Amino acid sequence: MAASIQDREQEIIDEFEFFPEWMEKYEHLIELGKSLPLIDDRFKTDDNIIKGCQSRVWLHSEKNENLISYSADSDAVITKGIIALMIRVLNNQPPEDIVKAELGFIDQIGLKEHLSPTRSNGLVSMVKQMKFYALAHQAKEA
Repeated sequence: MAASIQDREQEIIDEFEFFPEWMEKYEHLIELGKSLPLIDDRFKTDDNIIKGCQSRVWLHSEKNENLISYSADSDAVITKGIIALMIRVLNNQPPEDIVKAELGFIDQIGLKEHLSPTRSNGLVSMVKQMKFYALAHQAKEA
């Protein structure tokens, strides 16, 4: 069985504790962004752009059996790293778990406080959009 959202969050918390300086954490975020699987070009549409992000972020979701999978891309390296983190936590999880997820790891690794206000707003928008997609997939089956 796949790791739970909480297990994945703890994994990221442990990972970020390894880096004492925030510059190293930013570098790690950039590396995570580089490892994000490419989104299919047909999903790079205006409909899939997350509103509220300063840079452009495309997010697509699909439901396979009872799990939601996400793919994304961004035109900014840090933002791409942030969406890669979010996908790592929420990918291939049941929609009800995604909707209920508290995502405390964001505060625990200090991400929000080390982002510019516009990037922090973008992060909130990413979380809202991912939960919205999960809710939409959940509603389709009801």
